[in-house]
Amino acid sequence: MTSPTTTTSRTDRTPYAIEAYGLTKSYGKPAVRVLDGIGLRVGHGSVFALLGPNGAGKTTAVRILATLTAADSGTARVAGHDVVAGRSAVRRAISLTGQFAAVDETQTGEENLRMMARLTGLSRADARRRAGELLERFGLTDAARRPARTYSGGMRRRLDLAAGLVGSPEPGVFFLDEPTTGLDPRSRQELWEVVRGLAERGASVLLTTQYLEEADRLADRIALLNKGRIAAEGTAAGLKGRIAGHRLDAVLTSGEAYLRLVGRAVHHSPETLTLGLPTDGSAAHVRALLDEIDPAGIEIDRFTLHSATLDDVFLALTSEVPAHV
Repeated sequence: MTSPTTTTSRTDRTPYAIEAYGLTKSYGKPAVRVLDGIGLRVGHGSVFALLGPNGAGKTTAVRILATLTAADSGTARVAGHDVVAGRSAVRRAISLTGQFAAVDETQTGEENLRMMARLTGLSRADARRRAGELLERFGLTDAARRPARTYSGGMRRRLDLAAGLVGSPEPGVFFLDEPTTGLDPRSRQELWEVVRGLAERGASVLLTTQYLEEADRLADRIALLNKGRIAAEGTAAGLKGRIAGHRLDAVLTSGEAYLRLVGRAVHHSPETLTLGLPTDGSAAHVRALLDEIDPAGIEIDRFTLHSATLDDVFLALTSEVPAHV
């Protein structure tokens, strides 16, 4: 892989915090290919969301980039270091948070952070200082001396992220593998604020998620991973624009009408005989679309119009057209 000529003031030699090219990975016998030649680039100080259904390969990609799993082929660099040749350097530059908070629930929040700091080689005084800094930064100062088992799900997540920062140089690279799994809406919102704060301070964040709203709200760029391949990549607005700016949801009067039109829909609901059809949202286009799909005015019972969402992109690129209703 040839390194780009652009330089920065960081130790990184490229404008990207994460670069991957042609990553493949297979498991089992007979081999099942989980990643099929994916590539991605994450800029400094940005949030990149890797979006996809269960089994798409999101966690495998994160494990390769975090040096926990070796790719079968392909290359990757994180924080300017090759994930194979510079494995130790990569590990010193990253923080990895999985789907479940890895904190000692019998210890207080402060004790968790001081323990992690000591394990990274800090003196007692420096560990105490670092723990205090991170507790304040993540809004945990008031709960610092409470056992972690008394924390809410969102607080545990914030403590987990803080622990990941103890020994990593900032701004650093964060891998967040479905970090809001199991959190209530309030805790999810709190964690979103933390992620935004990381990026604002210059950190680079690779976020995997199944929550489309999460990717929409947080990510500067989004890649849709499906069956081990990148099906689409871009900004949220750009991805939505690929399937049209708006969607007309039409409730059909019969299964026959539904099956006739299902092939051109980006959203399918056979239970309610509802199809989502792309449109630019203008009155002229909506009228023309209705006349085209139901010239006799007898096959559409009712319809609604709304802006396209990442759900529409996700369904359009990952769903198979149903064969029957």
